[in-house]
Amino acid sequence: MARYQVVLAYDGTHFAGYQRQKDLRTVQGTVEAGLRKLGWEGRAVLSAGRTDTGVHAAGQVIAFDLEWAHSPHDLLEAMNANLPPDIAAQHAQVSHPDFHPRYDALGRRYRYRLFCKPVRSPLRERYAWRIWPDLDFLQLQKAAQPLIGTHDFGAYGSPLRSGGSTLRTVFSARWQVKEEDLVFDIAANAFLYHMVRRLVYLQVLVGLGKLELDNFVAGLTSKTPYQPGLAPSQGLVLAEVIYPEPGSEEAGSRKTKRSALPVEMDEGEYPD
Repeated sequence: MARYQVVLAYDGTHFAGYQRQKDLRTVQGTVEAGLRKLGWEGRAVLSAGRTDTGVHAAGQVIAFDLEWAHSPHDLLEAMNANLPPDIAAQHAQVSHPDFHPRYDALGRRYRYRLFCKPVRSPLRERYAWRIWPDLDFLQLQKAAQPLIGTHDFGAYGSPLRSGGSTLRTVFSARWQVKEEDLVFDIAANAFLYHMVRRLVYLQVLVGLGKLELDNFVAGLTSKTPYQPGLAPSQGLVLAEVIYPEPGSEEAGSRKTKRSALPVEMDEGEYPD
């Protein structure tokens, strides 16, 4: 028996989110059904976090224990042979026996894609949010910069549990132009519920001139209430889960801190 660490990519369009739910098609449920065909008998795969309905992933990380007499590459191929076209295992490796994709993570990176066009673009809108009129890109860049650092992000999202902390540390946040798309890239130690989509929505209002930049940034200190709204789910991708280097002091520290946590309870997070 070994614990395997697997990176997943999936198109979230036809999934009711990551977490297994009765009578609904989910990423977790689909992956577990595929693993059972390979002899997996576990209760639940562990994951780095949960994505909401319609959200995609390029770098979701899961872990599970499995009796497997072949190589990790063979496991990768066997998994993909038992998964539908909208999910694929990208990488598989044997991990440390107590590796946990959520608790061992240093952070996560999300990417949100949008484009500006006055008419519908059906081939692009499956993976991006169409905006019109055009956005002020300079204002978007100015809005992203103050997000970096440790702040109370309670104005932009909510904790999973009542009374939970809304402090988060953002490592990087920036807007880029990629071909004809505007892409918001943000990495943080953790995210609040709907935090990424909320930040994108409000920054778009700034870019449209419908929300003053100062008022948007004020949420970092005053929890200023904003009008309701979220960026659509299809533009969001879980791009990467960030881990410390194996054997590093940081890796050892994280394992010590979570040693008392029940690893079978993988509660994850909904940052989108």
